[in-house]
Amino acid sequence: MTADTGVASYPGLVTPRPQIARPRRAAVSVTLRVAGPIALLAAWWAASASGALNPAVLASPQQVASAAWQLWRSGQLQSAVGVSVLRAATGLLFGVSAGLVLGVITGFSRLGEELLDSPLQLLRALPFLSLVPLFMVWFGIGEEARVILIAVATSFPMYVSTAGGVRAVDPRLVEAMRTFGLSRWALVRQVVLPAAMPSLLSGLRLSMTLSVIALIAAEEINTTNGIGFLMAQAQTYSRTDILTVCVLLYGLLGLCVDLIVRGAERLLMPWRPTGARR
Repeated sequence: MTADTGVASYPGLVTPRPQIARPRRAAVSVTLRVAGPIALLAAWWAASASGALNPAVLASPQQVASAAWQLWRSGQLQSAVGVSVLRAATGLLFGVSAGLVLGVITGFSRLGEELLDSPLQLLRALPFLSLVPLFMVWFGIGEEARVILIAVATSFPMYVSTAGGVRAVDPRLVEAMRTFGLSRWALVRQVVLPAAMPSLLSGLRLSMTLSVIALIAAEEINTTNGIGFLMAQAQTYSRTDILTVCVLLYGLLGLCVDLIVRGAERLLMPWRPTGARR
């Protein structure tokens, strides 16, 4: 029976048509992505211009742009951003490395899972912000406490994603590679880690985003430089324009790290879809 015969016999049926995703033009996609931020900026400007938004509560876009330009001309903005980026990157490097190693150990080794997973899960349940007072007592108020706080905050997302990705690797593939005489280290490096790459990049994305959040908390520890220092100074003198600049800088840092991981995903896994299904 053909499709036309079936449709004629059962009037309620329709001939199936495959749904083919139509690629959206780049200009349309970019316009839709920037429409939201532009609408928020326009609403902010309108509220400030009409007087509905008190400058003591939130400075106008013009005041914020002027403050950012003044900070740039004085060199304070570049210095603060450089210090904060280096601080976050250092803590992220240590945290991601520790999470990756621990995730591979607990995901690939039964003994490692039995010894390490329970205490790590217990530590993961602790909010890292609650560790700030302890870190100040243990490590003082120097740079070490800030870097360690960022490292601790970023290690657990990487650990969970790595352990889950390693456990999800097909055991038949691992056993087949063992029969070819691969050592344990070669098996992890050449088989397990490439197979777990999607989970590793997801963990890296979470860790990089969390590094910015941890940076905000770390720079509250009596810092004398960085974006947090600018915020503390602006808060002392009630400069809402500089406070807004600092908040926007933290947001831009979070956006940049997310774009970096997205680029890494496209480079390392070009077969994965980069957009929504529909």
